Amino acid sequence: MDLQVGVKILIKNRSNQYLFLRRATQISTDSNEVSWDIPGGRISSDEPLLTALKREIEEEIGHSIIARPKLLAAQDMFVQPKNLHVVRLTYTIEEDVADIRLSNEHSDYQWVDANDIAGIAAEPFLEDVLKSLQAP
Repeated sequence: MDLQVGVKILIKNRSNQYLFLRRATQISTDSNEVSWDIPGGRISSDEPLLTALKREIEEEIGHSIIARPKLLAAQDMFVQPKNLHVVRLTYTIEEDVADIRLSNEHSDYQWVDANDIAGIAAEPFLEDVLKSLQAP
């Protein structure tokens, strides 16, 4: 089984909204419903985690982060059909993003109020992270 490490980030603005991206090509899911994700991707073997995270943000939304991200979650993702084990680290940051320039990997974006994130159709592994943001 191949092992990869991925980094993702939940960006929260001053209006208490989180940034979600829609992939141009959907990851296969059990339904035809559009699913939303957050910026991020795989790291290179010679690349530090935060360097990879900053690179992915720049590539996917055209933004250079200023604040220091905080680790929110670590997940094991086993993708049996691809014989793949992905360790995904999800970070969070509070920062305003004035101008979003999507890469060709994404077709749309939306800001979702923190009170409404439970209702967003997110990628399955992201749903677990979003549940941790909800008040107990």
